[in-house]
Amino acid sequence: MKPTRLEFKDEPGASRSRWVAGSLALALVGWLGSGFIFPSEDVGEAESSDAIEAVAVKVRDSVAEPVTKTFSAEGQAQPDRRATLRPEIGGEVVSLSASKGDVVQPGDEVARLSTRELEARLLEAQEALTRTRESFQSTEALVERGVATANSLRDARADLAAAEAQLTQAEEALDSAVIRAPFHGRLDNLDLEIGSFTSAGEEVGVVLDTDPLRIIIQVPQQALAQVREGQEAVVTFITGEKREGRIEYISRDAATDTRTFRAEIVVANPEGKIASGLSVQVRIPTDQVTAHFVSPAILSLSEDGRLGIKTVDGSDKVKFSEVVVERAQRDGIWISGLPEEARIITIGQGFVSEGEVVDPRLDEDTVASAEVDAPEARQTEID
Repeated sequence: MKPTRLEFKDEPGASRSRWVAGSLALALVGWLGSGFIFPSEDVGEAESSDAIEAVAVKVRDSVAEPVTKTFSAEGQAQPDRRATLRPEIGGEVVSLSASKGDVVQPGDEVARLSTRELEARLLEAQEALTRTRESFQSTEALVERGVATANSLRDARADLAAAEAQLTQAEEALDSAVIRAPFHGRLDNLDLEIGSFTSAGEEVGVVLDTDPLRIIIQVPQQALAQVREGQEAVVTFITGEKREGRIEYISRDAATDTRTFRAEIVVANPEGKIASGLSVQVRIPTDQVTAHFVSPAILSLSEDGRLGIKTVDGSDKVKFSEVVVERAQRDGIWISGLPEEARIITIGQGFVSEGEVVDPRLDEDTVASAEVDAPEARQTEID
């Protein structure tokens, strides 16, 4: 027997659940769709606020100043003249007339070698010349009387000339036994002792002329057009002393290994107070430009790799300007490529792009630092 299915078609509440479920579903769909059709006023205001909020950046107002462009190079100080003392003959040292460190004049005697043998040769040459001269005079008299021939007179004259030459050689040999200073300078080295023996041509001392000093630098080929003979230069020695000089010579033949050109700068050195051989830093003013003084930390690169600075214009929009570093100092750099007056972004330049509207705020710390550093920068230009 099959079970009988119960039906309640005739009951009043049989279809109520269907109507309730349909109403709830319709209400839910309407509520979900209301957010798209009628967006919330609070959400719209927040989105609008996010869209117009500008990024805050720190800026500094900068005014360009005249700056002298310089060519810098490292070099070495050398004496204007350097001479090595070498005796022309060998012999025993019998006297010393100067010591290491003495200032000598041209022709001053430094040392003397033994001259006993040379003096004997000189005496012999003098006697030979006397005899030859008397013989020549006798022959000349005989020729005048017609007793001697012209040939005998010519032979006598040749003997006389030979005797005079031997005497001159003996005198020069005697003089070469004295070692003399070749020019005014300092006897920087002397390796001689009384009683010691020296050979001809052996190095026995050095004389230096260090007034003026000659500063030697190497000029790269790309900077050769900026450096000219006659230009002024500022030379700073490793000891801290500073001198002004002038370019006296620039080679016209590049070194084969470095492709650089030798340049010589003459610097006055009264009394030889500055020693030769010191390392130096040379600055040569080459041109004058208008530039801004900034910290290298605010430099940035464009998408195509150009070096530049980000600034803010009158509409608070970011602008990228390509710049050139004209000069570098310990406390900052001088750059050109910006307008005469510029509002430079000092903090936040990495978070903004060109054309973006920002909220510029004055960087008080940078302003204070610039006021302190500017006199030092200008003082460096004067020095």
